[in-house]
Amino acid sequence: QVQLVESGGGLAHPGGSLSLSCVASGSITSFYTMGWWRQAPGKQRELVAQISTRNITDYAKNVKGRFTVSRDNAKSTVYLQMNSLESDDTAVYYCTATDWTQHRYWGQGTQVTVSS
Repeated sequence: QVQLVESGGGLAHPGGSLSLSCVASGSITSFYTMGWWRQAPGKQRELVAQISTRNITDYAKNVKGRFTVSRDNAKSTVYLQMNSLESDDTAVYYCTATDWTQHRYWGQGTQVTVSS
């Protein structure tokens, strides 16, 4: 069992930036991937970005080039740097940890609102 705690959400203007952090209660090196998902009102939850134990990254098409996922194993922390934010990026963002059995753990989520 792992606890994931996100932080860094808030309000940003279109074109602005926000940085999210996710701290795990234990080592993240034991997980196959660490990821960020989001869910906007009335929409399905979607994968935003993920990073493997080998630092291989993958991004949703609509954030590629704007968002960057990274990890610091020593701090058991995963980050999501979000630049050039758009109104469609407004959502609750969730941190996830997926183990080698494909079980996925979820954080409680942090709200990101992009508005002028």
